[in-house]
Amino acid sequence: MPASYAYLGPEGTFTEVALRTLPEAATRQLMPYVSVQSALDAVRTGEAEAAFVPIENSVEGGITTTLDELVAGTPLMIYREVLLSITFALLVRPGTRLSDIKTVSAHPAAQPQVRNWLKANLPEAVWESAASNADAARLVQEGRYDAAFAGEFAATRYGLTALETGIHDAENAQTRFVLVGRPARPAAPTGADKTSVVLWQRDDHPGGLRDLLGEFATRGVNLMLLQSRPTGAGIGNYCFCIDAEGHISDRRMAEALMGLKRICREVRFLGSYPRAEVSVADVAAPLAGTSDVEFVAASDWVARCQDGRF
Repeated sequence: MPASYAYLGPEGTFTEVALRTLPEAATRQLMPYVSVQSALDAVRTGEAEAAFVPIENSVEGGITTTLDELVAGTPLMIYREVLLSITFALLVRPGTRLSDIKTVSAHPAAQPQVRNWLKANLPEAVWESAASNADAARLVQEGRYDAAFAGEFAATRYGLTALETGIHDAENAQTRFVLVGRPARPAAPTGADKTSVVLWQRDDHPGGLRDLLGEFATRGVNLMLLQSRPTGAGIGNYCFCIDAEGHISDRRMAEALMGLKRICREVRFLGSYPRAEVSVADVAAPLAGTSDVEFVAASDWVARCQDGRF
């Protein structure tokens, strides 16, 4: 039996479409799960080799369900990312007219991407959240809801009709998906990489976040995502999910992480992995003084000073 990848199902989700763009997906058994949590738990228990889940969209930012699952529980690691352009179709049972629609459903992350269209075209419709957009389509098929926002490709799978297509409030909307597995050695750097971490402060004090960000800034590491998430320990207690340009094997990134390890209560490394749809030619050169060559030269100079050879 081939190794398996879990993904946010059921069949017909944007997650499945994005997963099938990975060459290795053709050699894996693809197993749909009802939620991000259950897909990631399949990895933690060894039921699946890896899980493929959404983690960020260009309209609302980080997908909190996925971030919270990576923040808590047995550590997992990100190995790959995929970007997928997103537009929605309004899927209905055959014969349904726009005026017939009283309830609509989709994954909560879809609502910010279609709210203006919904207000303009179905202002009286009641929104009902579903575990995924494809699950919303399944519920429409069963008669529970009148319409679902999902990918047009899901219509055939669930015996529905695309009443409207090309629905999106923001042009060029994209969702980022990640392949998550158990911790292991990160892939070798490509020169166009990303590192993800979660940070917990030792205590709440003025300038605390500035101190964390300063570890990146003083070493010339650019941040790509910064999102706070509650720790569950009471109002005002947060951890910080961060994506930064670079690989843990880069000296500037490694030293930034060492600095954070010294000043944080906890640092969770979520992986260093290739950036989607970015080539080495697209990556800006390191700021002056922050290249690996300059870090090594500075380290050698300190060693010479310690030996009296300066």
